[in-house]
Amino acid sequence: MAVNGLKLGTTSQSYLEGKAVSDTKVLISDLCRQFYNLGWVSGTGGSITIKVHDDSVPKPEQLVVMSPSGVQKERMVPEDMYVLSPNGSVLCSPSPKPYPHKPPKCSDCGPLFMKAYDMRNAGAVIHSHGMESCLVTMINPLAKEFRREGKRRGGEHLWITHMEMIKGIKGHGYYDELVVPIIENTAYEYELTESLAKAIEAYPKTTAVLVRNHGIYVWGDSWINAKTQAECYHYLFEAAIKLHQLGLDPTTPNHGPIHQNVKGVLGSGIHGNISVKAATTALDNTSEPSQVLKLLCCIVLDIEGTTTPISFVTDVLFPYARNNVGRHLSATYDTEETQDDIKLLRFQVQEDLEKGVAGAVPIPPDDAGKEEVVAALVANVDAMIKADRKITALKQLQGHIWRTGYEKNELKGLVFDDVPEALKKWHDSGIKVYIYSSGSRLAQRLIFGNSNYGDLREYLSGYFDTTVGNKRESSSYAEIVQSVGVDKPSEVLFVTDVFQEAVAAKAAGLEVIVSIRPGNGALPENHGFKTITSFLEI
Repeated sequence: MAVNGLKLGTTSQSYLEGKAVSDTKVLISDLCRQFYNLGWVSGTGGSITIKVHDDSVPKPEQLVVMSPSGVQKERMVPEDMYVLSPNGSVLCSPSPKPYPHKPPKCSDCGPLFMKAYDMRNAGAVIHSHGMESCLVTMINPLAKEFRREGKRRGGEHLWITHMEMIKGIKGHGYYDELVVPIIENTAYEYELTESLAKAIEAYPKTTAVLVRNHGIYVWGDSWINAKTQAECYHYLFEAAIKLHQLGLDPTTPNHGPIHQNVKGVLGSGIHGNISVKAATTALDNTSEPSQVLKLLCCIVLDIEGTTTPISFVTDVLFPYARNNVGRHLSATYDTEETQDDIKLLRFQVQEDLEKGVAGAVPIPPDDAGKEEVVAALVANVDAMIKADRKITALKQLQGHIWRTGYEKNELKGLVFDDVPEALKKWHDSGIKVYIYSSGSRLAQRLIFGNSNYGDLREYLSGYFDTTVGNKRESSSYAEIVQSVGVDKPSEVLFVTDVFQEAVAAKAAGLEVIVSIRPGNGALPENHGFKTITSFLEI
């Protein structure tokens, strides 16, 4: 093992030559053999890197041990490993071996690994070439994500939901949405660095990035966490592929066969099998809500004023978030989740200050102290809530605050009395139901998972928030149509109480019904939309 000529202090030299570094080298050798047997690092591909844990060394300053490039991973020994400084420079490199071994070379993945360390404060990163991680990126060469976005005829998208192994992915539960960004492959690994960094920044909750036709990068707080997640990701990818091959529906809890045709959808006057496409052609704009339902594949529901009274949001949820934001931030300040929330808020507030948005105040740097930072955050969040701003930074933080409220039984979700029966009826009829709200997906799941009628999430196939776009823009609804897997937009019904949202959805080709509920705003005269006062009318 060659030690590069870097000036190291006594502590650093001791750390470099200590037992923790040696143990990490042994660990990587063992893991590479395991991963080889799983098919993740065959043909000398793939790599592993782990930070050397030492209680006396802050995580950002810990050394990094990395497997070499171009070697038989199942035959590696601890002496083959590289040791890198926290900034990625090589401190120790392995000695050359005789023919037929190649000269030692540090992994080309090094710059990508360092991005995960720098941007996510990771403790370990795994790069796999597993077949499953390649195939899921090939089903639809235009897809930018592996997510709960269904099989789309004429352009397949793989997704997975209601699988126990989703719970092995950090921050995910059984009902949660799994989203993994996909970046395009390049001829040389190091050329992926910029696109991987952009994906990490664009998806603050992800712990993995897929590379099309190549593999996956997975990181975690420790090697155990990274390994566990890598195993779960590969399992879920393989499950999605097999469901696709078997013609099973990945969008429902029971994963039954996908039904391509609708039987007798128009009643006793029409017999046999009628394709949805053909049946929809017979539908004109004068159809009643009950007729529309017979031709639908999906229903997309707004929450506020549609499934839930507006007063619950304005008089319960908003005040709870506003009154507890300081307590929540102070109590969870040092957690990764809250630091992500603060990062998003900093970006938003800086943009607001540049645009002169009323109520925006500068947020001091972290070294100003927690109290000062929290006070500035509280002032900005309070102004955002009062202005009812539909922005991701606010909605994400509100979701985390509300989650605590539900966990402490200080909050209880509220839906109209007709909602549970309708959800069950649609679910039993094979119609997939989605939620589209300006609130975060977490906030949506909390309302339906903790409702006055119990947990209703079993009747819901997915959730959309403003990350797909503004609710008053038709492009947002076009994106949802692409995600839920239908032949044409008219196979999707959108129910909302907001006229502008109805107009946008109609422009995208969706069927639209406007919900008339107590406390909702008035509609324009001659608005032209079908209306209901209860979901049971559909």
